[in-house]
Amino acid sequence: MENVKRWLPAVVWAAVIFVASCTPGDNIDSRLSAHDKIIHASIYAILAFLVARALGARRWWLAILIGTLYGVSDEFHQTFTPGRSGNDLGDLTADFIGSAIGAAAWMLLRRWRPDGTKSA
Repeated sequence: MENVKRWLPAVVWAAVIFVASCTPGDNIDSRLSAHDKIIHASIYAILAFLVARALGARRWWLAILIGTLYGVSDEFHQTFTPGRSGNDLGDLTADFIGSAIGAAAWMLLRRWRPDGTKSA
C-alpha cells in the first residue's frame, strides 16, 4: 500500500499529460502557443518531482530519464492527434529541462527538515 501512495500522484499526473495531449490543436487557445516551452518545462518538472519522490533519494536521476522518455512518448502520441505536430525537438528539450528542474527541486526540498534546518 505504501508503494501505491508514493506512485499514485505521478501516475495521475502522467494521465493528465496524456489526456491533455489528446486535445486537438484547434481546441487549444492560441495565446498558449507563445508560452509553449515554459508550459512543457513546468508540466514535466511536476512529473519528475513526483517520480523522484516515488523513487527515493538514491534514484532521483532516474526521474529525469523517465520524465524525458515520457516526453518522447508524448510527442509521438501527438503525431496521431488532429492539429498537433508532435516530434518537436524544442518541446523535447523543454521536457528534459523541466524534468531536470523537477528532480533537482525534489532533491533540494528533501534536504531540509520540517523545522527549517538543513539535514546532514
